[in-house]
Amino acid sequence: MINKISRKDTKTQRKMKDSGIKWLGKIPEEWKLERLRFHIKLNPSKSELRNYKENTIASFIPMEAVGKYGGINREETKTIDEAVGGYTYFKNNDVVVAKITPCFENGKGAIADNLSNGIGFGTTEFHVLRPEPHMDSCFLFYLTISYPFRKLGEAEMKGAAGQKRVPEDFIRDLRHTIPSYEEQKFIASFLDRETEKIDALIAKKERQIELLQEKRFALISHAVTKGLNPNAKMKDSGIEWIGKIPEHWEVKPLKYLGKIVLGKMLTSKEVEGYYLKPYLRAQNILWEQVDISDLREMWFSTYEMENFRVKNFDLLISEGGEVGRTAIWNDEINECYIQNSVHKVTIKPNCNPFYFLFQSERSGKFGYYEAIVNRVSIGHLTREKLKEIKFVMPTQQEQDSIVDHITHESKKIDTLISKIQESIEKLREYRTALISAAVTGKIDVRQEAA
Repeated sequence: MINKISRKDTKTQRKMKDSGIKWLGKIPEEWKLERLRFHIKLNPSKSELRNYKENTIASFIPMEAVGKYGGINREETKTIDEAVGGYTYFKNNDVVVAKITPCFENGKGAIADNLSNGIGFGTTEFHVLRPEPHMDSCFLFYLTISYPFRKLGEAEMKGAAGQKRVPEDFIRDLRHTIPSYEEQKFIASFLDRETEKIDALIAKKERQIELLQEKRFALISHAVTKGLNPNAKMKDSGIEWIGKIPEHWEVKPLKYLGKIVLGKMLTSKEVEGYYLKPYLRAQNILWEQVDISDLREMWFSTYEMENFRVKNFDLLISEGGEVGRTAIWNDEINECYIQNSVHKVTIKPNCNPFYFLFQSERSGKFGYYEAIVNRVSIGHLTREKLKEIKFVMPTQQEQDSIVDHITHESKKIDTLISKIQESIEKLREYRTALISAAVTGKIDVRQEAA
């Protein structure tokens, strides 16, 4: 089990002194408090490459190849000649730190190691911190992913919203605790071991969530295609991705089950007599839920407002993006409309919209929508395609029973998932606290790391 921060042999027993910095508080008496500029070389010059041949292979690390709180994907490479002009340079044991929002706040950064020929290039949105000989690269890495470093850096970001960056001066001028080189090694070793344990526990719990989600999907898949009566006589549905269904169930294209409307083409210009209204895009449609945290507005005529307004229990199906994502509108806000990356389907009175939500989810997660879309570079689920998609249709009473069953059983699964997610969040908080405590001297790990 993970060693607790509060263990007696991990608590600091050494003499402490006041750092004079409010956020830092007391620090070990023998530790230095100095600006990072004295312990690193920031964004080293590409002139160091002058002794390399232009066709030398180097690792290429785009932003997406760097994990949150460590880890690098080194699959890509470029020659020095290809990369030297437009990318950031680094070499083995340098620490790369994402400088742009939201990557910086999210903890993106890593130690550059095992690079091709010992050198690498990456996005210009990296700061490169090269430790001086008296600074351990692993300790420096943990310092840069610690909570104080990230929060202080966030407060110093410059630039317009969405393009804010951490300036070089923040890193150079940051006053931080610097232990001896030997103790830096102890701290890095301790954190390597303890964070590995925490990450293993998190991975185990994330796998538990995956299994529960698979169980929930299996529950939905079986209920909407086989029903709840295990003794029902079956027949071939004639639909490859569904197989056999109860003998008395029908198979109908969606066009016979409800009214399908594709949303309005995006327009940004104000038009006299039109009204500025919020609308849903494909990005707002998630599986089983509508995300209204980022709604945009455009102009609608009176006729368009009548045609494109979403009403309670309308099915919403994404036309673009991850095509086929389906949710039900539940009057999340008083008035909302759809743009032409979203279909709304008003299901007929003898149909339960939630049953068709679950059946659509099954089709989507089985890859059926992706298989039928018109695809050049981005897939589109056109109205013509959507209206011909076949759904299996039990009696209304059975639809209601199936929805009740799925809802009841899903609540049990969702409760378990929520509890596991809470425990994962606590582990992540503990990991963050442990790193911050270790690099600022709030815990003495010398015996732990020995």
